[in-house]
Amino acid sequence: MLRRLLSNDLPRSKVLAVLLIAVLLGLAFAPFVFPGVKALNVAAKILVFIVLVASFDLLLGYTGIVSFAHTMFFGIGAYGIAIAATRMGAGWDAVAVGLACSLAVSLVLALAIGLFSLRVRAIFFAMITLAVASAFQTLASQLSEFTGGEDGLSFRLPEIISPSFEFSEEPFLGVSLDGRLLCYYLLFVVAVVLVLALLRIVNSPFGRVLQAIRENEFRAEAIGYRVVVYRTLSAALSALFATLAGAMLALWLRYNGPDTSLSFEIMIDVLLIVVIGGMGTVYGAAIGAVLFVVAQSYLQDLLRLGSEATGEALGLPWLAALLSPDRWLLWLGLLFVLSVYYFPTGIVGKLRARSSAR
Repeated sequence: MLRRLLSNDLPRSKVLAVLLIAVLLGLAFAPFVFPGVKALNVAAKILVFIVLVASFDLLLGYTGIVSFAHTMFFGIGAYGIAIAATRMGAGWDAVAVGLACSLAVSLVLALAIGLFSLRVRAIFFAMITLAVASAFQTLASQLSEFTGGEDGLSFRLPEIISPSFEFSEEPFLGVSLDGRLLCYYLLFVVAVVLVLALLRIVNSPFGRVLQAIRENEFRAEAIGYRVVVYRTLSAALSALFATLAGAMLALWLRYNGPDTSLSFEIMIDVLLIVVIGGMGTVYGAAIGAVLFVVAQSYLQDLLRLGSEATGEALGLPWLAALLSPDRWLLWLGLLFVLSVYYFPTGIVGKLRARSSAR
């Protein structure tokens, strides 16, 4: 049963299996194990990034396509929910219409970009996607009548998933049973279903062809596969999953703006997570997203504690200055360099290689 659920793509490493189980259980019980608004926001962000990074890995890790337009589809999903909810009100019909329209727009754009651009060399395709993503971000900032411009859009969702809705006046295990909790578990279920769907795609005959194209495009074409068609379909599927991740973000934040879902910094974060977790592995998206988002969210707090401890207890002002929370990007970059040095194929790739060697 488990083998079929995972599409015969087992972890193939005891350590990796333990890590994946810990991630799954940690996210499933995060509201109860890690109480607090910040912890719940971090857990929800991890769920969104797992889907977003896994969808990008379908494009980069499994097909070998470098694209900088992935956050554009991510933003389309978020804007679809935001615009529909703003125009139609707080109802499930608005969520359904926004999701359907955003998926349709993403599909058309992905097919158009793929069919017209995937015939060129990889670096030129990457530059084309970068130009398209930049143009879309500018367009979203300028069309203030629809998108809210730089201020973005704040909107309401169905009351049952809003913080003001309470299922019980008595908390359960110290956690309020409200709409916010229900919204989190809605994201959790959606994320698990989408990750399992991506596992099914990459382990299907279609996924094997994508991997063959990644390894040797000319040989794949020589044995009869239409490379452009397969690469375009891969780009379209990746865009649709990224759109769903954007919709998840909008459902959680109930706000969307250019910097929230279309920022190029998000694209950089996705690239870093793919490298940390391991390219060509859906499991790498889960491991990498957890490590990166947790480090990004709590590294400043850890540095603040370290700075206070070294400055007061040890009397080392230079070390306290080095551990200043303002230098958290320096330490985050150092952690990334160390992870690439010790895990050149990503954490999942390293663990699987070590298990195979044994």
